[in-house]
Amino acid sequence: MKIDWFTVGAQVVNFLILVWLLKRFLYKPILDAIDAREERVAKSIADAEAKQANADQEQETFQSKNKEFDEQKEGLLTEAKDKAETERKRLFDEARQAVEALRAKQEGELRREQQSLADEVTRRTQAEVFALARQTLAQLAGTTLEERMAEVFTDRLQELEPAAKEDLRKALSESGDPLLVRSAFELPTAQREALQAALNGAFSADVKTEFEIAPVLVSGIELVAEGRKVAWSIADYLCSLEKTVAGMLQEPPSSPAAPEEAK
Repeated sequence: MKIDWFTVGAQVVNFLILVWLLKRFLYKPILDAIDAREERVAKSIADAEAKQANADQEQETFQSKNKEFDEQKEGLLTEAKDKAETERKRLFDEARQAVEALRAKQEGELRREQQSLADEVTRRTQAEVFALARQTLAQLAGTTLEERMAEVFTDRLQELEPAAKEDLRKALSESGDPLLVRSAFELPTAQREALQAALNGAFSADVKTEFEIAPVLVSGIELVAEGRKVAWSIADYLCSLEKTVAGMLQEPPSSPAAPEEAK
């Protein structure tokens, strides 16, 4: 068979033109569309991956913040509990101290009231006792008791301090008046003579004396010269004792000695 090369050449050219036309107008748009789609898909995938990465990052950040918040919350709760416990203890201590101070104050006031009441009872008892003693001695005083008082006074006169004797001697010499001897009852002659002898012996001279009855004296005798007086009586003794007891009552009670610290 005879080959027509012109026809073959024309067919080849036509085929090449067809291929070019297909590639230019058919395959290329399809390929471009495929490439564009692949690019869009790749971009979408990249965007999705980026978003997923961002989401993962945000989730990690959120979880980290949640964990940090939980830790802070726990720390704040612990701190708040500690502060509340400290404040509770402080308020409890303040209340306890206030109660103790109030109790100590009330106990002190109660002790002072009890002491004041005891002092008042003691003072009244003391006054009643001494008043009763004076009344009893005044009712029982008589010649026999006065004689005994004269004997006691004579003994005391002999024991008089030198300064007191000199003071009386000076008063007697300056006044020239007799020495006044006072007693609640009239002294018997023997008692007067004993007193006179005691006075003469005490002052080493004959002392002029004058005896006088003074009912205000309770079982006692006194010597008076120029405003100076030497006396001894149960009434004076009771007055002195009463002042001593009153002074003792006014003194604050001595606190017990603190124990020494053990070495």
